[in-house]
Amino acid sequence: MTAAEPPVVPCVGAIVLDGARRLLLVRRRNDPGRGLWSVPGGRVEPGETVAAAVEREVLEETGLRVRAGAEVGRIRIDGGTVVYDVVDLACSLLDAGARPVAGDDAAEVLFADAATLAGLTCTPRLVETLGGWGVLPG
Repeated sequence: MTAAEPPVVPCVGAIVLDGARRLLLVRRRNDPGRGLWSVPGGRVEPGETVAAAVEREVLEETGLRVRAGAEVGRIRIDGGTVVYDVVDLACSLLDAGARPVAGDDAAEVLFADAATLAGLTCTPRLVETLGGWGVLPG
């Protein structure tokens, strides 16, 4: 007899680079990953497209409006009782002059250059995964 597979939860992540090629990051307010830095994102609601989900999540967490673009990559994260199936999308800022403000699930928000990112405590495998996809800040 095999153990039941944990349920898969569809999620999205936003890869947002500003005009200076800095990466938009949020410090997570809630688990999983409370207190760690990651890209904005979250669960896809029933009936929602991944594009709509990522645009909603970025707005809720940072106050920024973005337009979802192409899929950058996909990763599965073991959440213990569930598996998060995360699709990361490249997103473009709709208002290049807007400043992010932490909201919803974000304790803090910032645009990070490579040096800043190197000093942050990020969610497991974030930097390695983004590096493999070629989307680290320039």
